[in-house]
Amino acid sequence: MSHDYRKTPEAIDRLSPLQRKVTQEDATEPAFRNQYWNNHDRGLYVDVVSGQPLFASVHKYDSRSGWPSFTRPIDGAAVTEHVDRSLWMKRVEVRSSGADSHLGHVFDDGPVDEGGLRYCINSAALRFVPLDDLEAEGYGEYRTLFTTDTDTTSTTDESEHRA
Repeated sequence: MSHDYRKTPEAIDRLSPLQRKVTQEDATEPAFRNQYWNNHDRGLYVDVVSGQPLFASVHKYDSRSGWPSFTRPIDGAAVTEHVDRSLWMKRVEVRSSGADSHLGHVFDDGPVDEGGLRYCINSAALRFVPLDDLEAEGYGEYRTLFTTDTDTTSTTDESEHRA
């Protein structure tokens, strides 16, 4: 199913002042004082402007930076990267591909065993969709991100009879 994740004037009008400043004016919210930096719930993080699926909690980790950090986006095509030379240094800015929302930055100091990247994302650029709400909110196709192929039950008979 194809989705249109472009921004609309109505979507921009629904943003809080902080969400607008971050997503439309490339601002950064305060570390450790944002909605999702310490969120450990399972679910999907979508663009607050367009609803485009961006990151999953299964790729989130504690980078100790004070912002939500992920090892990768759900789909590489969901984000675009641009060289950012503000603040007198070279960084790589991350934006949503659909609505062109400023999300944050990607750094090469992430977990090596997960590819080495750290997507450091502003909470104000995201909306969290809990795992139990994925179907109701139209994101049911992403439920497979939260299932594993390994069964941790102790008996073979029980695992063989599961559907």
